[in-house]
Amino acid sequence: MGEGQAKLVEYQQALAEALGQPRPERGTPSNIGAFPDRNERLLTVAGTRESMLNVYALRECRITSLVAARNNQLGRVAPPSQQWIYELELWRRLHACWHSNVPDSLSESARSRLERVTRTKTEQLPKVSWNSLFDSEEWVGNFSRASSPLMPGDTRGIEAQLDALAWLRQATLHQFNPEWRHESATLEGHLKSLRSRPLTAEVLRALLLAEQRLDEATALLAATLESESGCLALTASPEELQQRMTDMEAFDWLDRLEALATRWLEAIDGLFDSHLPPPDAVASYRERWLSLENPHAPLPAFRQARGEHGRHWQALVERCR
Repeated sequence: MGEGQAKLVEYQQALAEALGQPRPERGTPSNIGAFPDRNERLLTVAGTRESMLNVYALRECRITSLVAARNNQLGRVAPPSQQWIYELELWRRLHACWHSNVPDSLSESARSRLERVTRTKTEQLPKVSWNSLFDSEEWVGNFSRASSPLMPGDTRGIEAQLDALAWLRQATLHQFNPEWRHESATLEGHLKSLRSRPLTAEVLRALLLAEQRLDEATALLAATLESESGCLALTASPEELQQRMTDMEAFDWLDRLEALATRWLEAIDGLFDSHLPPPDAVASYRERWLSLENPHAPLPAFRQARGEHGRHWQALVERCR
């Protein structure tokens, strides 16, 4: 039994004893949904085919060595993150070239080609940016169903992962800003942080678990409220019981879980919003599992369970005082 589960079960047991109720039967929370398959989560990016002769005609744009590196064996098997770095650098060189004196020195056909390729790469870059994230094993692994609920004392790498989300969001927002620094080492460092643990899955599963245990505890309070002799079974005054129960470690954990989950899911929300609208399967997953507002998503449902539990406590205090 995990640490968070243990704290919530301890609270349930203490509550049942204080109310003179039998201990509740604990259900098993459902797992989070499966992340969309690769073909459902990526955007279509058409290949750009230009002969080396045509590329050479644009040599003053300093793209020949870049294109050659992309087309060699290592370039073709580069991870998605490095493909984005390549496309970003290619767009910047094309963009700078188009806004320089170079087009004036080109033949009409070469100038038209430069204009067309620059326009195409400008349109494709946001799609490449999306695919570089959603095709990366680091990001997909963050949603792994083969995970355990987040435990109260386990803060490994959380701040580094939050920093990673913040950097990735800024990188997306600034990808058309030639002044933005986009070193490969920085990107890979942030992806390494995301690889360290499936934090999104751990947070979501902790929320599902806490919601279930809170609902079970609320059912104990509801049973006492519905019983004509419920107040007589209390082992102390309702005010004293409420103070004693809410001082338990479970409530401190619920506060910290809500704060972390809110911070984490808001960061993910910001990262999504920095990109193009997602494919339908990803949009559906986001609405069901990552939403800050959908009442059926883990965080709003958890908040609702906390509120409902608090309202039952208040009703008990008012009835049995």
